[in-house]
Amino acid sequence: MSGALVALLVSFQEIWPTLRRWLNDFLSSSQRSQVIAFFGIIIAIASLLKFLGFYRSISNWLAQAKWDEFGSWAEWIGAVGQIMIAIVTAYIAWRQYVISKDLTIQQNLITQQQTIDAYFQGISELALDDEGLLEDWPQERVFCEGRTAAILSSVDANGKAKVLRFLSQSRLLTPLRRDNHLGRPMLDGQGGYQEDRDSGVRVIDLNVMLAGVNLSGTDLRWTELSSANMVRTNLSYCDLAHANLTCSILYEANLVGADMKGAKLFYGSVETASPLSRTHPPDYRTGAYTGAVVEGINFTGVLRLSEQQRYYCCAWCGEESRNTIPGGCEGIPNQLGR
Repeated sequence: MSGALVALLVSFQEIWPTLRRWLNDFLSSSQRSQVIAFFGIIIAIASLLKFLGFYRSISNWLAQAKWDEFGSWAEWIGAVGQIMIAIVTAYIAWRQYVISKDLTIQQNLITQQQTIDAYFQGISELALDDEGLLEDWPQERVFCEGRTAAILSSVDANGKAKVLRFLSQSRLLTPLRRDNHLGRPMLDGQGGYQEDRDSGVRVIDLNVMLAGVNLSGTDLRWTELSSANMVRTNLSYCDLAHANLTCSILYEANLVGADMKGAKLFYGSVETASPLSRTHPPDYRTGAYTGAVVEGINFTGVLRLSEQQRYYCCAWCGEESRNTIPGGCEGIPNQLGR
């Protein structure tokens, strides 16, 4: 006993200077006081419990305990522990799956954006000459349409919207006036190209590229979608503000919740405008046969529909679709007749 005490005192005398320097370096005076007070509280509580007989009660309970029962308790605790380990393992595996899925989605988005950027570069090289002027020979237009059809079938809804906005702002979807000699687009004298709705030629004609596709929730503001075949296309919750939908085929399309502010559905007056016809050419002066085919569209919850748009849609969408138009169609004749 005496040897142990002597060894403890000698060892403490050797380590105390180092311990004191460490305490002075890492703890301020107030922190040292808090540490001492913390240990003082623990000692005080332990002493108080001793005087209250808490330790004696614990000793009596341990003396009366049936230790044979603790074996079955240990088995139950072991089983519960194994179940908890299995739950933790399953949770870790699930988290790894979620993280892997998120990383895959991010990688796919990066790859898709790189594909779209390459498409933009390729279309620009095909359609522009060395001086930066638009020069689209017939075979080049065919290549442009082929590349556009391929990219639209390989990207998601947001990717499709990016492609359509690029083509629209580049006026590659707009019918342009040609010189009737070499077929080159004619400048308008203001830094752009002349638009010719009657007999102009588009660099890229969408045709049926958008038929039946999902464009739900995308940004299609100011896009040139005229003459596009969008039969049964999902345009729900799209932003179609100021989009040009004239002569387009929107038969049974889904426009639930779409924003139609300023969207162009026809040319001319709403009283004389009518949908695109297979047998009659569009008359852009009166608006006859220049309108979008709106039969069978679901207009439920369409936003910012103007009175002219509402009148046109009520007149030409058919009896079933008239019931879905916000504001109703009371007093507007059913020009479609079915």
